[in-house]
Amino acid sequence: MLNLHQLRLLRELAHRGTIAAVADALSYSPSAVSQQLSLLERNAGVPLLERSGRRVALTPAGANLVRHAEVILERLETARTELAEGREVAGPLRLGIYPSAARALASGLLVSLRRSYPRLEPWVWEVDPADAPDALRAGQLDLALTHYYDSGGGDDRVHAPPVEPGIESRAVFTERMRLATPAGSTPPPDDDPVRRWRDANWILPTPGTLCHTSVTRLCEASGFHVDSWHRVDDYDTALGLVAAGAGVAVVPDLSAQNPPPGTVLTPLPLRRRSEVAFRGGSAAHPTVEAFIAALREALPAEIHHGKAP
Repeated sequence: MLNLHQLRLLRELAHRGTIAAVADALSYSPSAVSQQLSLLERNAGVPLLERSGRRVALTPAGANLVRHAEVILERLETARTELAEGREVAGPLRLGIYPSAARALASGLLVSLRRSYPRLEPWVWEVDPADAPDALRAGQLDLALTHYYDSGGGDDRVHAPPVEPGIESRAVFTERMRLATPAGSTPPPDDDPVRRWRDANWILPTPGTLCHTSVTRLCEASGFHVDSWHRVDDYDTALGLVAAGAGVAVVPDLSAQNPPPGTVLTPLPLRRRSEVAFRGGSAAHPTVEAFIAALREALPAEIHHGKAP
């Protein structure tokens, strides 16, 4: 008989690639994970894994079993959701929020949730959008606020994470991205607000993040390659550096509500779209709507109504 826990481990292995990574994510020892997967193979009666050094690949039978596991786990989430309908929203709620939104919204979000649902126990984990799907699948998070960037054309995404099996999402809010420049600077005139700053020092997010990719592609679309010694992920720090004349940066509306003196903010044809992500099958769970309502209440009015300056 196939074991649900072992199927979950196989699904995690399909996404993480190594037994060590699965063990680390789920707080097991690698030997325990390996033992459970061996038992699953024995019960399945066919090889599910091909081992090559430290990495493990799924056989065709293993990959097919993972597809069935995704369906089974989604149906389990649906059952849990139906059991929660009509019940009081209460108990632990593990929320993942990307860092810049956590700084701007976390306190207001928690106040709103506790006021509306006194028996709810929310806790917040700062998580990069790229890491959220794995954390949701592993049960480390119940809900996650993630984001992607686009150039304002709806589905014309600049850089979006791949579609993740077992994960669904709902759109929550959209921000315009803005170019922050030092007051008093006079770059060469240009109709393109990005290209006119091509010779400036740029304050960039860490390479490998969605934010870094969005800025570098924005500059490439304006005809130049951008690089910098500045590597700053915190938007408040980036705005402080801009005000000090250290360079220019791209920031979202959420982080540009109160820019420091000495900065000029110019709207760009780039938007950051935030979504609430959750495990497939749980879209109708009461906590999803509770989280979305609290998020919207915590948003600055300009962003909530889509009228950021």
